[in-house]
Amino acid sequence: MTRAAHQAEELAAPLRDLGAEVILLPVIGIAPPLDPHPLRRAASRSNEYDWIIFTSANAILAFVAELPFAAYECKPRIATVGAATRETAERHGLPVTITPDKYVAESLAAAFAQEPLNNRRILIPSAAVTRDVVAVDLRKRGAQVEVVEAYRNVIPAEAEDQARAVLREPYPDWVTFASSSAVENLAKLAGTDVLSRVKIATIGPVTSATVRKFRLSVAAEARVSGVEGLVEAVASFSTSP
Repeated sequence: MTRAAHQAEELAAPLRDLGAEVILLPVIGIAPPLDPHPLRRAASRSNEYDWIIFTSANAILAFVAELPFAAYECKPRIATVGAATRETAERHGLPVTITPDKYVAESLAAAFAQEPLNNRRILIPSAAVTRDVVAVDLRKRGAQVEVVEAYRNVIPAEAEDQARAVLREPYPDWVTFASSSAVENLAKLAGTDVLSRVKIATIGPVTSATVRKFRLSVAAEARVSGVEGLVEAVASFSTSP
């Protein structure tokens, strides 16, 4: 399992409940932005925006940490990419207006189809390297979109040694990926030859596309992008005749 250490149990626990032996191999670490000032400035004037869009729980945690007032005093409407991100926002006092049925950036952009966006000010706190699907689409519709770096995905210092210890004979039955960053990081650490020896499960089509970019096969893909969908995908494959 390749999720960041602080998010690992969300996926590990239900897999253990199904009888799996879960091996944790975090290949993503969360680091602060190289320059914290843009996020800090955006948070301090957050009530000047009409919307704030979050595409990950990590972006919410970073944003809330920089707010100079209680999160419930944040006036913009909130949009999130999926259920887990929505839950994180609401747990931190940010009521959510929009969450699309499909948990991918394209669906989030489409969810704004009925919203008047001309000259609306929209803030997107995000990872340092991220797909810009949402920002591009909303700008085309007249919105003033500001994207600020909220955090960085980094490879943990111990990940290379852990990958070497885990990905060897007898190989694990499965490797699960909950993000494209995890795919790219593990491919860099372990190489694609090793990954071709295990079954790969992904959280959704974007992550699957990254797996295939490395000429690897996806054995199971979540039908509904999210942790529950990823668990179901592995369980369904494992119990199929």
